[in-house]
Amino acid sequence: MDIKLELVAVPVSDVDRAKEFYERAGFVVDHDHTVSDEVRFVQLTPPGSACSIAIGKGLTTLAPGALDNLQAVVADADAAHADLTERGIEVSPVDDQPWGRFVYFADPDGNRWSLQQLPNWG
Repeated sequence: MDIKLELVAVPVSDVDRAKEFYERAGFVVDHDHTVSDEVRFVQLTPPGSACSIAIGKGLTTLAPGALDNLQAVVADADAAHADLTERGIEVSPVDDQPWGRFVYFADPDGNRWSLQQLPNWG
């Protein structure tokens, strides 16, 4: 049985502020629909990813900023650092570990991301 993770709800306090942040970080807006006064669904996808995030109103009961380790893989941590910095995103220095090279950042609510360059296990 295949299981494909395709969507992760990210809890935010201000949908428009979060949408602007993720767009600035390079995520593509796939959908932005206001379903009712209680529900707004915004889907954004990081470049090259098969999994998207959803921000909005009425999507999750988690408190804004509750996600403290969203992790994605990048080909080059230095390039990811440079790209995000150029886009005005505050990022950590590249963190070299035996299990990969990491760049960390957080959205305006404090949902934290780590971007991992996998080691060459060759």
